[in-house]
Amino acid sequence: MPDNPESYDAGPVAALRRIAFLLERGREDTYKVKAFRGAAAAILPLGDDAVARAVEDGTLVDLPGVGASTAKVIAAAVRGETPDRLAQLEATYAGPLTSGGAELRAALRGDCHSHSDWSDGGSPIEEMAMTAIELGHDYLVLTDHSPRLKVARGLSVERLRRQLGVVEAVNEHLGGDGPDGFTLLKGIEVDILDDGSLDQTDEMLERLDVRVASVHSKLAMDAGPMTRRMIGAVRDRHTNVLGHCTGRMVTGSRGTRKQSTFDARAVFEACVENDVAVEINSRPERCDPPDDLLALARDAGCVFSIDSDAHAPGQLDFLVLGCERAEDAGIEADRIVNTWPQDRLLEWARK
Repeated sequence: MPDNPESYDAGPVAALRRIAFLLERGREDTYKVKAFRGAAAAILPLGDDAVARAVEDGTLVDLPGVGASTAKVIAAAVRGETPDRLAQLEATYAGPLTSGGAELRAALRGDCHSHSDWSDGGSPIEEMAMTAIELGHDYLVLTDHSPRLKVARGLSVERLRRQLGVVEAVNEHLGGDGPDGFTLLKGIEVDILDDGSLDQTDEMLERLDVRVASVHSKLAMDAGPMTRRMIGAVRDRHTNVLGHCTGRMVTGSRGTRKQSTFDARAVFEACVENDVAVEINSRPERCDPPDDLLALARDAGCVFSIDSDAHAPGQLDFLVLGCERAEDAGIEADRIVNTWPQDRLLEWARK
């Protein structure tokens, strides 16, 4: 927020994007977010002068994608005033998400688990990348879902192949691809199938930088088969991160869900043996693994990846929630793979 709450000089696109970010950070309804991101996309190509003329003429709402509420925000920003909606959201959602975790959050270089609108995320790849840059990330791994998760529009081989081209184009446009600048890394959240195999071809998995493997189906499987299933995935040479290992839901609009049962010690020992990171999933509704399993993984000698599992740009800010849990568990920063520089992360992931 500016020092003078009556003034605002960042422009209408920035105001709309900031509102959307704060709504996502506060886990507000998706339809509210889309209105503001849609309006930002609508006015971005018009240029400042054309937007100012539309404000003066009172024709903002005639623009496709701009409604009454977003027009008020645009008009205020064009006049150099802080939009009321922005001021309200800054007061409500801009404060710290936790009382701890700040030191470890400052050590994180990036995020190894995020989704775009290519699967079940709410925003384009470019918007996810730009927000990651604004949050100070050196890298963001794009990990949209694999084909079997149809409810999340999982990516077929062909769609994943096309997405990799988009990632390359985004990095070329940003001009920072490499160890000294921001890089959007190629990844996947690949389903762990019932037999422990991964839901994507070896050829495509080879083309990726980082692979998160997660269970999304038959979460109530008996402990024995679930243990074998998870260990099978951990032993796959492509797996880098074991995602949200229990699959539990502790809060949120989708309701709650019990955690899966499995021999956690055996699974975590397999992670150590195969140099696979255990994810500390930062989504408030997941908070996975639970505290007792997090301590077990720590004592087993696992490395970790603190991930946002963001499905919208504002959710990329959830990382501090996982950082607080890792600090409380006494996990050292160097055991967290996304505190590592990009070149070290990639060397580890390309085992």
